[in-house]
Parts: sequence; structure tokens; C-alpha cells
Amino acid sequence: MIIEVGAAAVVSGAVGFFVAKKLDSANYEVYVAQAKAKAKAIEYEAELVLKNSELKVKEAELNAKQKYEDKTFAYKKEHADKMLDLEKKDKNLKDDFKKLNREKSELGNLKKEAQDLFDEGTSLKNKYEQKVEEALHVLESSAGLTEREAKDIVLKKVEEKSRADIAHIVRKAEEEAKQDAKRRVNYILAQATSRFAGDFAAERLINVVNIKDDELKGRIIGKEGRNIKALEMLLGVDIIIDDTPNAIILSSFNLYRRAVATKVIELLVEDGRIQPARIEGIFEKVKAEFDQSLIEEGENILVDLGVTKVHPEIVKLIGRLKFRASYGQNALGHSLEVAHLAGIIAAECGGDENLAKRAGILHDIGKALTHDFAGSHVDLGADICKRYKEDPVVINAIYAHHGHEEATSVESAAVCAADTLSAARPGARREVLESFLKRVTDIEEIAKSKHGIKQAYAINAGREIRVIANAKLINDDEAVLLSKEIAEEIEDKVQYPGEIKVNVIRELRAVGFAR
Repeated sequence: MIIEVGAAAVVSGAVGFFVAKKLDSANYEVYVAQAKAKAKAIEYEAELVLKNSELKVKEAELNAKQKYEDKTFAYKKEHADKMLDLEKKDKNLKDDFKKLNREKSELGNLKKEAQDLFDEGTSLKNKYEQKVEEALHVLESSAGLTEREAKDIVLKKVEEKSRADIAHIVRKAEEEAKQDAKRRVNYILAQATSRFAGDFAAERLINVVNIKDDELKGRIIGKEGRNIKALEMLLGVDIIIDDTPNAIILSSFNLYRRAVATKVIELLVEDGRIQPARIEGIFEKVKAEFDQSLIEEGENILVDLGVTKVHPEIVKLIGRLKFRASYGQNALGHSLEVAHLAGIIAAECGGDENLAKRAGILHDIGKALTHDFAGSHVDLGADICKRYKEDPVVINAIYAHHGHEEATSVESAAVCAADTLSAARPGARREVLESFLKRVTDIEEIAKSKHGIKQAYAINAGREIRVIANAKLINDDEAVLLSKEIAEEIEDKVQYPGEIKVNVIRELRAVGFAR
């Protein structure tokens, strides 16, 4: 029984083994078939990639060949153009060389002609001197003149005929002097104007005080006008209360009084208690504050300029210049400009920079006193500086900047130049229309009064005059003398700021008609 069971087990195992082997064999064949299929697919894809690569290689070869041919053609064309250009230049050089030889030959001929003319001129000069001697003898013998008298007559005639030569010499010397001086002057002025640029604020004749409502206007006027009368009497300004909404207008030529009045009325409006006693109290307070602020303003300006040892009264006057204007230009701003410019100019010319600044800031100090004292600001300024023992250069600068004296030092001259620069620059000052028109008319009339002048036009706001001369009567050299004569007469007869350029123009127009 056991043997039978064992045999059955052996038979069953053998059958299972053979069945499993058959199954494995079948699966292997399937795997092999799949592997072959994948290999064929990969081989097909590789062939496609290879074909694409070959196509790209051929395309790249064609592009490279085309680029090579294009560049070869461009280089050949460029080479041909350069060769053509070189041939042209070579031809031009040969032509220039021939031209140079011709000009050299012509120059030699001209030199010979010039020498001949010079020799001829020398001969004519000798003959002329002989003729003069003969004329002297004839005059002396026939007119009963001495040799000296005859010589004076001849020389006078010669001088008249030699006016053109004199004019030419003057013109040449003037041009040479201008060339030497202009570079130096332009450098100094450029240094001064580029290193300092001042601010400018135009001054008006009125101030406007804004108020919250129009009820305050009645309180400012007061009962029977007592408040407004007290205000005008204390402040020294005109108070205009009209239909302008929420505004009160203060009018006065004195900027200082107008500034004090504006502050007083602003404080009264803010406080609300407006009565004569209150007005006086606030006025005294504001005036004391303004006086202190003027001293502080003057001290700050002097510290900025580096100017020391100035009397307190002069310091206060410097601060007061802030409330003074000339032709619309603020006097303090103008004095600061002059101080800085004068310091720069004096330093460039080898002078004392600090002394020039001191003279510059004080040159118009008299303008702070003109509202309170009679006399010109020049005399008032010089007197106050003499009283407080300022440097003589400062006093000379005060007189010299308006032509009362000649400048006696580099510093004074620098102040005069700086004053002209500050006052004459465009937009610095306003001018009354009537006086401007009169000045322009006077300048034109002076030019027209000269012999040989056809027309004259004042341009550039009266800072230049163009004079049209008759070319048949005036030559180039005489035009130079004419411009100097007109300029000198303008200096003598016309008052003007800065300088006026006299430009004499001569032109000859020849007109013909073909009929």
C-alpha cells in the first residue's frame, strides 16, 4: 500500500515537472518574439534618425558653402572698391602736387612783384620828401613864411591826408589790446559769475493782509474811524479797506514800514481786541522785534561773508537794506551779490578779497537812510562809514561806484565792476518806461548827428546801438574812429546802467540793370 502511494506521488511529480517545463518553453518563445519586435522597432527608429542627421548635415554644408561664396564676393567687391579709391587718391595727389608747383611758381612771381612795389614805394617816399622840401622852400620864399611856419602848414595837410593811416594804426593797436585784455577779463568775469549766482525777488508797493471774515474790517476802522486813524498815524502807511473780500491792503513806498504794519495788523486780527491802546502796545512790541531781527540779519550776513569788526549801527543798517529796493531790485540782495562778485574779482586781480567783500556789502549802505534823511545815498553812506572809522578803501568804493571819485585801489575797482554786473544783468531791475524811451532816443540822435551816418537803431533794451554808415563816405578804418567818437559822446551826455555797445556797420550795394 505504501509502495503504491509512493509510486503515485512519483508519477504525479513527474507529470507536473513536464507540464511546467512545457509552460516555461512557451513563455520563452513569447518573450523572444517580443524582444525581436522591439529590436526591429529600435532599428527602424535608428535608421530614421540617421537619415534626418544626414539631411541636416547636407543642409549645413549647403548653408556654409553659400555663406562662403557670399563673403568671398563681398571681400572681392570691397577689395575692388579700395583699389579704385586708391587709384583716385593717387591721381588727386599727383594733381595736388602739380597745383602746388604752380602755386610755388606764382608765389615766387608775387614775391618779386612785392619787392618791386616796395622798391617803387621807397623811391616814391624819397621823391615825396624831396617835394616837401621843395614846397617848404617855395612857401618860405613866395609867402614870406619861415621854415617853421611852412613846415606846420605842410604837416597839417599831411595829417589831414594821413587820417586813414592813423585810423588804421588805431584800429590795429585796439585789436591787439582787446585780444590781450579780453582773455583776462573774460576769465575773471567767468570766474565771478560762475562761482556766485544770487537770488532775486521783485518788490511791490502793496502788502495784502488776509482776514477770516469781513466783520473785522469794521472793527479795524473803529468807531468814527478812530482805530484806522491810529493805525495809519503809528504805522506810517495807507490802509485801504474796500470791497475786496477777506483782504486789507497796505500801501507805502517804505518796505520797512509796510512789513511792520503787516505784522501789527496780523497780530491785531489774530487777537481780536482792536483799540488805540492795544494798537500802540502791539506796535511797540513788533518794532522792537523787527529791530532785533535786523541786527541778527546783519550779523548773519557778515559772518557768512567773513567780515568782522563792524560797528553795531552799521550792522543794523545792513539788515535794514532788506527793506529797501532800487528799480525793483532788493538792496540787500544787490549788496550781497556785489560783495561776493567783488571778492572773487579782487582775488583774481591780486587784491584783498576780504576788504573787497567789506566794501561791496557797504557800498550802498546809504540806501538804508534815504527814507529818513535828505541827500544822496552815496553821501549818506560815506558819512556813516567815516563816522564809524571804516577803511578808506570802503569810502572810496562808495564814492567811485557812482563816478564821484576815481577808484584808487584794486578793491574799489572790483566793487565798481561788481556793481555794474549785478545791476545791469537782464531782469535785475525795472525801469520807468518814459526814462527808458528818452535814453534810447538820445542814443540814436547822438549817432545820427555824425557825418556819413544813414540810420541808427538802439536794440537789446538800449544796451547796443547799430549805426549804418554810408560806405561811400566812410571807410573801414574811419568806422573804428566813428564808433569811438559816438561811444565817448554817449558817455558824456547819457545816464545809463552797465555799458552800451556801439556797432558801426558800412555796406556798399551796387545795382545794375540789363535792358
